[in-house]
Amino acid sequence: MVVGKPLPRKDARFKVKGEAQYIYDLSFSDEQFLAVVRSPHAHARIKKIEIDYERVKQLGATIGTAKDIPGKNIVHVILDDWPLLAEKVVRHVGEPVAIVVAKNLRDANAAVSAVHVEYEKLPAVFDPDEAKDHSNIHIFGDNNIISYWQQKRGDVNKGFQESDIIVEGEYRTPAQEHAYIEPQGCIAVPLGHDEITVYGSMQCPFYVQRAVSDILGYPWSKVTIVQTTTGGAFGGKEDQPNQLASLAALGAYLTKKPVKYLLTREEDIENTSKRHPAIIRVKTGVTKDGLLKAVQVEHLMNCGAYATLTPAVLYRGCLHAVGPYRCKNVDVQSYGIATNLVPFGAFRGFGSPQVLFACEEQMDRAAAQLGIDPSLFRERNLIQRGDTLSFGQKIEHSVGMLQTYRQAKEKSNWSKKWKPAPEFKQVIEESKKGKYLWEGIGISTIFYGVGLGSAGKALSRTGSYVQLEPDGSVLFAVGTTEIGQGMITVLSQIVAEELGVEYSKIRMAPVDTSRVPDSGPTVASRSTTFSGRALQHACEQIRVLMFEIISPHMETIPSDLQIKGNHIVSLSTDKKMVVEDSIKIMYQERGQVAFAGWDVAPPTDFNNKKGQGNPYVTYAWCTNIAEVEVDVQTGTVHAKNIWAAHDVGRAINPQTLEGQIEGGSLQGMGYGRFEEIIFTPEGEVQSNNLGTFLVPTTKDTPKIHSIIIEEPFQEGPYGAKGIGEQPLMGIAPAITNAIFNAIGVRISEIPATPERVWQAIQSKIQEELK
Repeated sequence: MVVGKPLPRKDARFKVKGEAQYIYDLSFSDEQFLAVVRSPHAHARIKKIEIDYERVKQLGATIGTAKDIPGKNIVHVILDDWPLLAEKVVRHVGEPVAIVVAKNLRDANAAVSAVHVEYEKLPAVFDPDEAKDHSNIHIFGDNNIISYWQQKRGDVNKGFQESDIIVEGEYRTPAQEHAYIEPQGCIAVPLGHDEITVYGSMQCPFYVQRAVSDILGYPWSKVTIVQTTTGGAFGGKEDQPNQLASLAALGAYLTKKPVKYLLTREEDIENTSKRHPAIIRVKTGVTKDGLLKAVQVEHLMNCGAYATLTPAVLYRGCLHAVGPYRCKNVDVQSYGIATNLVPFGAFRGFGSPQVLFACEEQMDRAAAQLGIDPSLFRERNLIQRGDTLSFGQKIEHSVGMLQTYRQAKEKSNWSKKWKPAPEFKQVIEESKKGKYLWEGIGISTIFYGVGLGSAGKALSRTGSYVQLEPDGSVLFAVGTTEIGQGMITVLSQIVAEELGVEYSKIRMAPVDTSRVPDSGPTVASRSTTFSGRALQHACEQIRVLMFEIISPHMETIPSDLQIKGNHIVSLSTDKKMVVEDSIKIMYQERGQVAFAGWDVAPPTDFNNKKGQGNPYVTYAWCTNIAEVEVDVQTGTVHAKNIWAAHDVGRAINPQTLEGQIEGGSLQGMGYGRFEEIIFTPEGEVQSNNLGTFLVPTTKDTPKIHSIIIEEPFQEGPYGAKGIGEQPLMGIAPAITNAIFNAIGVRISEIPATPERVWQAIQSKIQEELK
């Protein structure tokens, strides 16, 4: 049995030894370097572009503007609103206006000054509240609404009338930088005959293939995209490589030479997509015995200047806004609003961390008003098997919500540690006596729809290819990518289990769009579940043929055979054969040794007019408990422990799964405590390096206790479902709820930086004085 074992990662050794070839390590003969002429303004009309050709010639440079694009001047993601190079109007600081290509980066950067752009500044807007339905600033359409989704169920007004307590709150969440270890980059290599290959650090090569094809006007079959070893992504290399690869491809088209485009850390942070900032206003009605009666949400997501992935991100945010709770009266109104900031896009959690922060803060505040333990209030409302989610989907299987809740409470010793928050007057009085440190504990219970959901079901198909080699080893290929999450390892275990081949003899082919099948995007915690299913389909076909060929050699019939461990065994006799030997026989008898697999996700649906449907095939469930220490003198918060209990369906590799939980929990703590992109009043990214955009360090890391719950998903490979996204999603509210439990002060905006916590304490002091 290979599945379920903590086998070592396939890619660990060569990465640790420095043998991995990242995009920065690759070079091509006569390669050129690309720099970008960018807008200094958040919103302006381009009056004219003048080029100092004498200076350009001195530097041996080539200039490209919108008029030099041979295909469409559109970077396709979901909507076709994003120009590769601005032609008439720029809509955010840093928007590309022209490219410069030269033999080295120094000359390329020098040639940027040879491009003179005359702008007429226009009014700009950066806040989604202000931008929505703005009378004269139109960034997208007439009202700046890029996307709209809703949930509707029951009658919220009636629900509020039947409530004993109503809690209202406004919450704000920040733009968050991905801070992947490797900045973005790509190399475009022209091949002649209107063909091109682009190498790059990316999540979704088939997205990039379409984008480059559109820009150059080439058929898809003549555009090859090769994923290089990718040093982290977290969603940031889902949409952005479409633009970066297209810029490099345009440079290669103009110069007929390989063009390298590598971003510095500062360029990456300033100009690539981030997590959407959001404003969430929530009204919650509950009865005196602790039952949810009504939830009303207004959810505004700041999209920046272009849509990129906003419609899909907003869809998920809307559907997760009420949390994993039973509630019959729901009204969620979600808007994606265009502003004059850099476009925002995919980030781990994909729109759900923002709304879940608001949801879980509301649950805690309602429990406090009721005077009950916030964990018990949640328990009374948590979804169980047979219940219906707020958008009308009945959940019949793989519902481990209560198990995660009970395990997290037990492992954290919640029942002994939790106590009502102190009266704030007591905190002030004790601080006057020198007691500055206060401990607290907080909880969040969350869920996550696995896969693309109904909004992305056109992409929710997955191809695979499995080939037996003459020496008994196996090569497999999928179009989903390894981006640090351990996908190669987990899929190798699935193939090894399906075919009875040793794990050490399984290899995944590099992701190259000319050689591997399109498996859909590497997003939404779908790689294990859906690429795994596609590989199972290919392996099933191999087994059928293998048994037909081998059965005469074992003097039995195909239906009498099955794979156990590394052997083919007869169910009726004691005969068995090593799988490696059976593969050699297949070659000798000229049997087919390679098969393609295909998987289409189970059906999903959602009716946005009704605000109801069955949007996801299954759900992952999670409980987080955080234990913190708060210094009321400085506002500093120290996270001491995090207990993270996750229902994952089945742990294919418990070791890599724990790594996902630990890494995601720490990233979630960063979102809740440190990480925030700061913009200047003119819309420029101010925190543009890792000295000003702070991420947790080793010293900040709490003890993370991973708790794995297995409630199998019947349609997943060996019962598995996703784990990639949800470890991040509920950490921030668990921490802010713990802060309240420690000192009796609520945090409505994250991150809970020392300055923000200190200011909340001062505001509470002023409130007490009144």
